[in-house]
Amino acid sequence: MGISATVRKGYLAAGVVAVLALGACSSGSDSASGDAKSITFWFSTSAQAQGYTDLAKEFEAKEGIKVEIVNVPNEGYQDKLRQAAQANSLPDTASVPSIDTLWVNQLQDLSSIANAEANKINKDLITAQDSKVLAIPSDVTAAGLFINKSLFDKAKVAYPTDPSQTWTWDEFLAAATKVRTAANAKYDLVYDNSPARIRSWIYTHGGKGFQLAPDTTFAAPDATTVQALADFAKLNDDKVMPKSVWTSGADPNALFKSGQVVAYYSGVWQVADFAKGITDFEWASVPTPAQPVHATDINLGGKVVAFNNDKAAAGKKWVDFIFQPANYTKLAQTNGYLPIESGLTLNYPFEKQAAKDAFALYIKEMEMADPISASGQANLTKLLLAGKSIQEDPTKAEMAKFINGEQDVQKTVDNIVAGLNQQIG
Repeated sequence: MGISATVRKGYLAAGVVAVLALGACSSGSDSASGDAKSITFWFSTSAQAQGYTDLAKEFEAKEGIKVEIVNVPNEGYQDKLRQAAQANSLPDTASVPSIDTLWVNQLQDLSSIANAEANKINKDLITAQDSKVLAIPSDVTAAGLFINKSLFDKAKVAYPTDPSQTWTWDEFLAAATKVRTAANAKYDLVYDNSPARIRSWIYTHGGKGFQLAPDTTFAAPDATTVQALADFAKLNDDKVMPKSVWTSGADPNALFKSGQVVAYYSGVWQVADFAKGITDFEWASVPTPAQPVHATDINLGGKVVAFNNDKAAAGKKWVDFIFQPANYTKLAQTNGYLPIESGLTLNYPFEKQAAKDAFALYIKEMEMADPISASGQANLTKLLLAGKSIQEDPTKAEMAKFINGEQDVQKTVDNIVAGLNQQIG
């Protein structure tokens, strides 16, 4: 998979989260306890269990080291890691949602794995500080558009399949309305109630969104962003889009799977669910509209780390095993990952061709995406480096008030900026 030069710059910003060398320990203790017979590996997504379990069996057969796979519930995972650090009982290795300043200085340097030519890890997803790499992302996620293909076919309305020939939002919405009318559907579109997904809307409309200023506070957004939010709110008219998703928590996934919605804006994580859970109609992943910017919202998945404890050498050996191309190919296929390694031949085990096509399309989308697509992740990383964090993004709550007519767009934008800055202040 080739990644364009411009997107590489965007990934570079996003990849900062993978490496936070705040006085990190070196990997000098790698030679210690090389004869360890067992290590632990923590992760927090049950859907990823099979891929890691399979690799652990192969690793034990090859190296004689047993890997205990521990699935920690996502809710409270970060707290459990902090408690483990305080009790000096961290796991040997883990896939973590983000790095924590409490235990970052206990991480091994994984630069020899990340930079190994044979591994073909996209270097632009990794940022080294002081020549150290403290985490390697297991995968990449991206936002994107799904359609009810059966409704489009019924209405005899065409749609693009190649991101290089995508439609604008105006063209898509016109097509969706035509489909809804002809097929007697209920809504044109459902759209995830998520700050990350609204970033995609803003970016594709040419706005910069809510970005950090040099002093690590959020600046007032540009006029294009404000207009994009105003345009988005207008779509929530219970015809184009149901107001209930953004105002009262209705489930867009369930609405789309009901078969009464023409399209759904969500992301690659829905593919596996749709492949198994949608049986009453055909669905398809289609290019994200560009008006005029081709963008998405790119985030990193789990960050694989190895802790610098008495089993450091065995832990690092396990991480190295994970990212060897043949092994990583199996992991990506089994867990349904968008890969961070290039040059792989991936055959995802989906029975439905729509699912396989979806992954191929997402890879093309990311190749074409404007660098701003990764800026949301980069902002969170900058805050973490500064010892700050956002506990709850106010975008959802403020947009709900706007859509409900409780405040205008400028008040909405002002409240979002103030809410973000209040949390990091």
